[in-house]
Amino acid sequence: MVRWLGSLRVRLALGASLALLVSVAVYWFAIRQDTAEPTVLVPRLAATIGEGPEAIGVSAEGAVVRWLPLPEDPPLPRLPLGAPPQGGRVKGPALEQVRVLAAAPDALRPSLESSYYGESGVDVNLTSGIELRFGDARHAARKWRAAAAVLADPEVTSLDYVDLHAPSRPGIGGSGHELPVAP
Repeated sequence: MVRWLGSLRVRLALGASLALLVSVAVYWFAIRQDTAEPTVLVPRLAATIGEGPEAIGVSAEGAVVRWLPLPEDPPLPRLPLGAPPQGGRVKGPALEQVRVLAAAPDALRPSLESSYYGESGVDVNLTSGIELRFGDARHAARKWRAAAAVLADPEVTSLDYVDLHAPSRPGIGGSGHELPVAP
């Protein structure tokens, strides 16, 4: 009986080794790819630092992107920074601005001019002169939807600002600026 168990152990070990060898052969000849294909992930730019040919992009995550050419039409909105930050990432109020700008819907991107951090938080200036007051970057997508709804309202023909602190109840004021042209 002991001899029979020893023989069984040897057979099981041989069977396990053979199964491993077959698995490796199937992987090597049927599943494995012969070539590696590179994948380049291009960051989505949300804003620029600087103007003209010296301007550099900032990704939606706040990283300074020097190697990627900036789009010409529509141009990206500007951040109020004189120079790129040390370490290659924007932080603090500039990062809040980038997060708001990154959440902007594609239809409104051509109308974005710049942003700054004011008394009420992040403010975005449209090319028409209208100011969108976001506060912070929390719920930025909801705030952009509220801004788009106000700007698309046929009863609103001109205004100076849209207050988006409470996106379910946006406030508007003034009448000094025409609404941006619909794309």
